[in-house]
Amino acid sequence: MPQIVFDDVDLLYPVKAHRCTTFKDLIVHGLFRKPHTRAEHVTALDRITLRVEGGECVGVIGRNGAGKSTLLRAIAGVYPSSGGYQLVEGNVCSLFDIAAGFEWNATGWENIRLRAYLQGETPSSLEGKLDRIAAFTDLGDMLDMPLRSFSTGRIMLLSFAIAVCCEPDILLIDEFLSTGDLYVREKAIAQIVAMLRQGRIVMIAGHDLAFLRQFCTRTLWLERGSIHEDGPAEHVIENYIEAMRDGFALTSPARDFAGERGV
Repeated sequence: MPQIVFDDVDLLYPVKAHRCTTFKDLIVHGLFRKPHTRAEHVTALDRITLRVEGGECVGVIGRNGAGKSTLLRAIAGVYPSSGGYQLVEGNVCSLFDIAAGFEWNATGWENIRLRAYLQGETPSSLEGKLDRIAAFTDLGDMLDMPLRSFSTGRIMLLSFAIAVCCEPDILLIDEFLSTGDLYVREKAIAQIVAMLRQGRIVMIAGHDLAFLRQFCTRTLWLERGSIHEDGPAEHVIENYIEAMRDGFALTSPARDFAGERGV
């Protein structure tokens, strides 16, 4: 069974802060001396502890900059953690960028192969899945046309079809379904439900609270890189909505460039 385990995981973004060179610096230190630099970092994830088991659909909510996308990318292995224990068991597929891995001048069929190969498929393993992917998209003869002729919704449907038909153990979705129409979303929901029944993991980050409330059984509320609340979707989302209406603000100091030094 797939699982995701984080125990006190931190993720830091290193930043080089260059101090402005003044006219006095030029006089005192000379023209060719390098400007003084001070190493700093931003805390993107702060002591994240969570456990997700097979069969769970987990929503991830929070304000812009709270760390939703960063958390999913850390799970996917895109961003290496800076500390703590991290375990991700199972084949991971991520839907972060609708255009990632696509070639606009290639046909739909060619892009299916290209993106599937990027997800770890081989020519032999993909051969038996091509018809399923095509059937899921309902694009028919349009798959013979260049991707540049596709609408955004059709590109999204193609991306999703490739992802789910490659049968990942863990599916990570970041604001991906928000661009699709009702037909696309209904097809995606049906497929995700089937994945959950097979004991797989789905995590969805986004701002569409109505969708997450309806679909997810559990929700993580992130604030400033930390988990503020983790529990049943209905309860956490209600608390989040109420807090936003009340002008919610954490009392802990903000994690910013000035607050993190010395890396």
